Amino acid sequence: MSRIQLVALTDCADQPWRNGGGTTRDLLTWPVGATAWQLRVSVADIDRDGPFSRFDGVQRWFSVLAGAGVRLQLPGGPVTLTPADAPLAFDGADAPGCTLLAGPTRDLNLMARHDAGRARMQRALPAQPLEGRPCWRGLYVGAEALLQAGGTDHRLAADTLAWSDDPDAGRWTLADSAGPAWWLTLEA
Repeated sequence: MSRIQLVALTDCADQPWRNGGGTTRDLLTWPVGATAWQLRVSVADIDRDGPFSRFDGVQRWFSVLAGAGVRLQLPGGPVTLTPADAPLAFDGADAPGCTLLAGPTRDLNLMARHDAGRARMQRALPAQPLEGRPCWRGLYVGAEALLQAGGTDHRLAADTLAWSDDPDAGRWTLADSAGPAWWLTLEA
């Protein structure tokens, strides 16, 4: 049976942005204890319009958790994202400008260095298992949920990240959820 780590958003400290446009709470930088992260999961509260930070050599995934949404100015043109939209992947070097649609938002971020592997964020739907055998996997839940992992049930509080870096973690299924949830993976 694999070991699953749980990280509650309420246990993570706010880190103000240099440009003053918001705050970020790191749920995880992985590998844990390493001097440089290969993968990072965070939740950001965006309070005003402004550019994203630039992350060269990093693949970014972004999803709106709460608020009306944002418009990101990417090299291919503007992209509007609301809580109803699928997560968006883009190159961290792009550092898009961000315009709030109607007030502050809360957003989920997954970042992975290009040399760490291929990251992915997707909506998790009840009763649909996570496919594949990633070297790192996570589930972020916006509301209370039940995760079945490797034959064990795990009750998750709202705004919690469950994760494992055991590629033999067994099948993960979001068995029940009171709200939205996201699968996060890294494949080497």
